[in-house]
Amino acid sequence: MDEFEHIIYEAVDGRARITLNRPEKRNALSVPLLEELNEALWEADNDKEVHGIIIRGAGPSFSAGYDLTPGLNNPPAGGRPERSYREGGIYADPTIDDDIWRLEYSQRLRMVLFDMHKPTIAQIHGHCLAGGTDIALLCDMVIAADDAVIGFPPARDLGSLPNQMWIYHCGPQWAKRLVMTGDTITGSEAVEIGLVMKSVPADMLEREVEGLADRLAKIDPDLLTANKRIVNVGLELMGARTLQRMAAENDARAHLAPGTRMFRKVARADGLKAALEGRDEGFGDGRARVRGPEIRDDEGNLIDP
Repeated sequence: MDEFEHIIYEAVDGRARITLNRPEKRNALSVPLLEELNEALWEADNDKEVHGIIIRGAGPSFSAGYDLTPGLNNPPAGGRPERSYREGGIYADPTIDDDIWRLEYSQRLRMVLFDMHKPTIAQIHGHCLAGGTDIALLCDMVIAADDAVIGFPPARDLGSLPNQMWIYHCGPQWAKRLVMTGDTITGSEAVEIGLVMKSVPADMLEREVEGLADRLAKIDPDLLTANKRIVNVGLELMGARTLQRMAAENDARAHLAPGTRMFRKVARADGLKAALEGRDEGFGDGRARVRGPEIRDDEGNLIDP
């Protein structure tokens, strides 16, 4: 088992399991975590014994999004850092090119999921929000717990989405519905609109994912590669790769919106928690229900399923 600081990596029984391992932060994504994830995925892709890769999260959530801790991804003061990044984040005022550079850097780390030869499975439980969806929706197959919570709330006032695989999974109308409001859906609802492949009760999630990995382990990895590649070439012909590049630039453009500037101002003055509460307070529970509430007649018969 290889040692990492922010993830857990193990390769066994024809599969690699990569666990996002910041449970105290609900597996919030930082640049160091994404770098480790990128390294682990290429390692799994290079391992002849690995047929498929499972990506999952430690603790109560898959990932609650990007880590917005001030200065987390900035170079340390006083001297040349071992690895430096252009300053970014909600507390900085980068130029638009700095912002695009930073967004494209994170995107390159994520795109390994699309580019690598081996198939990947996202195992979604708890919250899969914002950056969590950037990871999950680039995976080849997504299996979620029925009660998982999936969405991109920062679309309300932090910019656009730097990953735009939504349209390829659930079509333009639901993609617009979810990304324009930042509302969330459950795992079982995500299946209905095609955003994820399957959902199961939470206590069956691991067994379901491992069962799929068992089946992949029976197939020659070269055949898995060939069949993944041709589907992804189809996505590329539909513009998927180009759209991801455009999404990073579009997010930088959206960061200049007055609403985004106001969020940053509040976060600086009153703290991130206050900014997030102010953003979400008008949205209730933030749910974009796929089905409306059940309506029954006086005898209890369902008349509007």
